[in-house]
Amino acid sequence: MFPETRGFLLLTRKTAKKPAGKKPAAAQAKRAKAPKAAKAAKAATKAKKSAKPVKARKKPVVSAKKPAAPAKKPAPQSDLLRRILASLDDDKAENVVTIDLEGRTALCDAAVIASGRSSRHVGAMAEHLARRLKESGYGTRPVSGQAQGDWVLVDAGDVIVHLFRPEVRDYYDLEGMWSVGGRK
Repeated sequence: MFPETRGFLLLTRKTAKKPAGKKPAAAQAKRAKAPKAAKAAKAATKAKKSAKPVKARKKPVVSAKKPAAPAKKPAPQSDLLRRILASLDDDKAENVVTIDLEGRTALCDAAVIASGRSSRHVGAMAEHLARRLKESGYGTRPVSGQAQGDWVLVDAGDVIVHLFRPEVRDYYDLEGMWSVGGRK
């Protein structure tokens, strides 16, 4: 090899094999300034945010425990609820349960759950109930699920009536959902 080329090869080898962590001093200085500037900007925004007046948090008022309320008397049955129960009794509904929901939900004041022996029996009870409510002056009441007859819902306003086939009633267990005793 010629001496001129040998020096050229050494020069290219030295510049080509830079250690991975080493960078020229000028590039390191520029990169070092950039994070410092970003950190300074973040610190300035934090200072502006903290300069806002801090509102004092109100402490919750801790009151002494109230004595246990006396046992509730059963709510008096409304005229609507009496008519519904009479209609279901006339149609030979089985396992009629009335759930008082007053104060527990804004949806209704009471729910009546009853079973019929078959899909046809459940549908007939719903049809008779809706007709009797209309004749009593409560207007036309919406009935849902009458075509299938598994679970029929009659919305009587303040009282919602659920009519089930026994298997479907056991499956959905509405009494258990509303924490009413007497069922599984």
